[in-house]
Amino acid sequence: MKKTCFLLAALAITGLLSGCAGNKPAESSSSASSAGTATETTIAAFTTAAKDAQEPSIPGALTVPGEGENQTKSGSAVPITPEAVTLRVGSLKGPTSMGLVSLMDQASRGEAGNQYEFTMVTAADELLAKVVSGQLDIALIPANTASILYGKTNGQIAVLDINTLGVLDIVASDDSIKSIKDLAGKGRTIYMTGKGTTPDYVLRYLLSANEMSEQDVILEFKSEPAEVAALLKEQPDAIGLLPQPFVTAACMQNENLKIVLDLTEEWDKVQGEDKSRLVTGVTIVRRSFLEENPNAVALFLAEHQASAGYANTHGKETAQLVADLGIIEKAPVAEKALPYCNITCLTGEEMKSALSGYLKVLYEQEPASVGGQLPEDDFYYIP
Repeated sequence: MKKTCFLLAALAITGLLSGCAGNKPAESSSSASSAGTATETTIAAFTTAAKDAQEPSIPGALTVPGEGENQTKSGSAVPITPEAVTLRVGSLKGPTSMGLVSLMDQASRGEAGNQYEFTMVTAADELLAKVVSGQLDIALIPANTASILYGKTNGQIAVLDINTLGVLDIVASDDSIKSIKDLAGKGRTIYMTGKGTTPDYVLRYLLSANEMSEQDVILEFKSEPAEVAALLKEQPDAIGLLPQPFVTAACMQNENLKIVLDLTEEWDKVQGEDKSRLVTGVTIVRRSFLEENPNAVALFLAEHQASAGYANTHGKETAQLVADLGIIEKAPVAEKALPYCNITCLTGEEMKSALSGYLKVLYEQEPASVGGQLPEDDFYYIP
C-alpha cells in the first residue's frame, strides 16, 4: 500500500518533468520542462522512500583513470574506493542522455569503474515515480524541475552537475535576423511550443533584456515541435523556436531553413561573464544515497565527465551509440545535432554559479517555475 502511495504521489506531479522523448518528435519535448506544483503527499512519500531505500555498502578499491583521477596537492593520483554498489541511473531520451551514452556503452561491456544499471524512459511520470520511490539513485532531469523537486521533498535531493546547457534555437529562412531585436516587426510571429514552461520564460526574458515585448513580436504556441516544423516548411517567411534535435531534423528537411539565433549565445550576451548560463538539464542524486555512497558518486562524476567529453570529441561514434539506443532514430541526424546540443558536465562552484543564476532569472519571470522559492545552498553538491 505504501509503494502505491509513492507512485500516486509521483503521478500527481508528472508536470515537473519533461525532456526529449522517444523516436517520435511529437513525444520529444514540446517544452524543456513544466512549472507544475507538487502535493504535500509527495514530500512525505519521498522522505519515506529515502528512509526505506537500502543499498549494500561493501568496500572496494578502484583508481579513477586519466582526467577522472583525484589529485593531491603534489599532483599524484588518489584512489577512489567506491562501495560495491550498483548505481541506478535514470534519464529521458534526448540531449540530456546523449552525453551519457559512452558511459552506458562502457558499462554494458563491463569496462566502467562503477557498477551501473541504466534506465531511459520516454514518459516523465515513469522516471519521477522511480526517483520518488527510491528505485533510482541518480537521474538526469530538467534544471527547474530539480529546483521544484528539492523544495517539495524538503531537500532530499542534490544537484551533482549540469549535463546540458541551452538547446533552444530560432530557425528561419530570413538571413536578416542576426539579433533578438531583429525579430521585431509588424505582424511578425514566432511559432513555438511550451506555453508557461521554460522555452516561454527564456524567450520572454531575452525579449525583455533587449527592451522588447509581445507588442514587438507575436508568440504563437503549438502543441508539439513537429507542428512547428511543418509550419516552417509550409510558410517560407515563418520563424520558429525549437529545441535540438528537432532543429537539425527540420533544417535537414528544408534546405532554406537555418539557425538564425542560438538562444544560449543570446543569453550569454545579456548576462555577461561570471553570471548565469542557460541550462537545460542537470543530474540529481538522492541525498541518502550520496551520504551512504560518497565514493561511488565521486567516481560517477568522473566517469560522467569523461563520457560528456567523448560526446564532444567523437561525434561519429557517439552518434551511432545515440542511434543504437533509440534516442535519435538516425545516426546522421544525431551527428549533425550533437554540436548544437551543448553537452557538458559542469560541477562544483562553476555549476552552482551557472545554475543558481539561471534559476533566479526563472524565479523573477514566474516563481512557480522553480517551485515558488529558490533552493538553499545544500541544493548544490560541492565536492
